[in-house]
Amino acid sequence: MTQTKQEISKRKQDHLEICLSEDVDYRKTNGFERYDFPHFATTEVVYNEIDISTTFFKRKIDYPFLISSMTGGTGKAKDINYRLALAAKELNIPIGVGSQRLTLEDDKFKDSFDVLKKFSDSIPVLSNIGAAQVAKLKKLDSIKKITDQINASALIIHLNPLQEIIQKNGEPDFSGLIKNIKRIVKKIGIPVIAKEVGAGISAKAAEYLLEAGVKGIDVAGAGGTSWSAVELLRNKRSNDSIFWNWGLPTSYCIRTVNELRKKYNFVLISSGGINSADEIAKSVALGADLTASAKKVLIILNEGGVEGLIEYVKAMFEDVKKIMYLTGCESLKKLKKLILIRKEELF
Repeated sequence: MTQTKQEISKRKQDHLEICLSEDVDYRKTNGFERYDFPHFATTEVVYNEIDISTTFFKRKIDYPFLISSMTGGTGKAKDINYRLALAAKELNIPIGVGSQRLTLEDDKFKDSFDVLKKFSDSIPVLSNIGAAQVAKLKKLDSIKKITDQINASALIIHLNPLQEIIQKNGEPDFSGLIKNIKRIVKKIGIPVIAKEVGAGISAKAAEYLLEAGVKGIDVAGAGGTSWSAVELLRNKRSNDSIFWNWGLPTSYCIRTVNELRKKYNFVLISSGGINSADEIAKSVALGADLTASAKKVLIILNEGGVEGLIEYVKAMFEDVKKIMYLTGCESLKKLKKLILIRKEELF
C-alpha cells in the first residue's frame, strides 16, 4: 500500500518520540563485553602525543566518530539537524542525515536538510536514502537531487529489511537493489556507504555490496536501538515478538566483515549500541576505521544541548586515549593492530 507524504512524516516523528521516551534497545548486547584489553604495564606512550585524528574519504577529521543518520522529514528535524551540525563542526567530525526520501516527493520537507548545506565545506555531510527506494529507482536524477541538496561528501544507502517487514505498510521489496547500487556507484561521483539500521551486516552481505562498488560499510549491528521494537511499540503490537531481538551483534559484524579487507579496500564503520570509550576502542581493535552513534547522541543533545554533546564526545575520547596509553598504542593505526583478549581466556 502506497503511503502518503503525511503518513511518512508522521511515522518519522513517531520514531523520534519513541526513541526518546521508550525502552527500544535490544535485549541482547552488542558483544563487546566478551573482549578485554591487554593491559601493558611497561607502556612508554606519551599521553599528550596520542593521535586520534584520522581521514574519512580523504578528509581529515579530529575524532574517529560519525553522528549517524536519524532525522529528516519532520517538523522538528530542521532544528535538530542544525544543532547536531553545530556540534559536528566544532568537533570536526562527519554527520549523516536521515532519509531524504520525502524531499523527492515534496519540497515542503527540504528545509530540514537545506540547513546542513552550509556546513558541508567544513565537515563531511552524508546523504541518505532507503534501500526500498533505491531498488525501484528508474532514473538517477533523484539521487543527484538529494546529494546536491546538502553538497554531500558521500551517499548512505540504508538497509532495513527487518524494519520494513515489521512496519505497518512497510516496503520490504528490495528486488533490483544490487543492480541499482551498481548504477549509482558508476554515476554519482561520490563514495557510497551501505548501512544497516540495527540488525547488522554479515560478511556475505558486505561482499555483495563491495562487489557492487560500495566504498563504506556501516555494520549497524544488534545491541543498540531495535527498530523492530520501535515499530512494534508504535503499532501497539506484542513486545515479546521474536523479532525484537533479531540481528547480528555489532562486534561479530566488525570482526567478520573486517576479514574482507584481504580482498577489498573500504571504510568500515562500527555502530549499534556504541555508547562508551571501551566500545569505541574495542571496535577499532576489531577492525573499524571509525564508530557511529545516533540515539545516544540525540539523547545527549536533548538533555545538554550543543555544548553538552560536544563535551560528551570530547570526554569519551579522552577515555579512549587513556585506553590507548594503557595498551601501548600511540595512534589509531597501532590500536587497529591490538589483539584483544577473549574473556574466557582470562580464567
